[in-house]
Amino acid sequence: MKKKSLAIVSAIVMTASLLAGCGASGSADQAASTAATQAAADTQAADTEADAQAADTEAATQAESASADEATQVSGEVTAAGSSALLPLVQAAAEKFMDTNPDCTVTVNGGGSGEGLKQVADGSIDIGNSDVFAEEKLDADAAAKLVDHEVATITMAPVVNKDLGVTNLTTDQLVSIFTGKTTNWKDVGGPDEAIVLVTRPSSSGTRALFKTWALNGAEEASNEALETDDSGTLLQTVEQNKGAIGYVALSYLVNNSDVQAVSIDDVEPSLENTYNGSYKVWGYEHMYTNGEGSDAAKAFIDYITGDKFADSVESMGYGVASKMSEEAVNSHKTN
Repeated sequence: MKKKSLAIVSAIVMTASLLAGCGASGSADQAASTAATQAAADTQAADTEADAQAADTEAATQAESASADEATQVSGEVTAAGSSALLPLVQAAAEKFMDTNPDCTVTVNGGGSGEGLKQVADGSIDIGNSDVFAEEKLDADAAAKLVDHEVATITMAPVVNKDLGVTNLTTDQLVSIFTGKTTNWKDVGGPDEAIVLVTRPSSSGTRALFKTWALNGAEEASNEALETDDSGTLLQTVEQNKGAIGYVALSYLVNNSDVQAVSIDDVEPSLENTYNGSYKVWGYEHMYTNGEGSDAAKAFIDYITGDKFADSVESMGYGVASKMSEEAVNSHKTN
């Protein structure tokens, strides 16, 4: 619009100049000047109209976008429970999800993978969070009704009191310690200090993963006096007892210097070593729904696995499944 108006003004001015150059009268000059002035006024009016139209278009686009965002907001309630290892991630996601969906309430609890799977199977909650596949905790018929949503990977690490001075154990030493055969740290290169096991209940998915991948399937000895399915409590217990050893998800060790993470066979428990397959104690994190689940539950799971929340996954110590190397994935398939 502006280019066309400027062209008209230029043409009129040129015409006036030609007339003046050919000896045209003063009245002709005045007429040309008047025409140029009118053209300039017309141009300004056209430009104002174009700007107004552009503003109207932008406002309409913004209104349409806001209307679309409002239309896609989720309402209702979502209840989730289960894995203590997955709990921090789901809680963080719930807070951000509710910020953008104020009409939806997401309630998240722990309780252990087995409990979460049991509750989602009987319909008392919308999502069961688990460190293991449902078939490992439920009978075949109950597990068959559930739909698995793999949202991340989780790395499990042995932890000891940081004053103990133990930073590495072999797989054989770990098995011997957690099955109760080795009872003093001096027998595995540590100080003369009694070993204190801080254990997890049988419903724990963390325990199931640790048993499979750290203990080669050996059954863990029980210590009911110091048994907990709260990872925060476990860390506190290990911190307060010099001879203590337990295990937690890597997510609980982010920015935590109160306990010592222990390498296994000289391989440090880290996301990098999990991705490349050199660290073996890891598993997938699952969020199960009974059938396809409610619209709100599906929207929440989509949010956790979507791009908007992706950066939070690794920053909290969880792994992105797509980054797992072929070697790492295959090692879990063959064992």
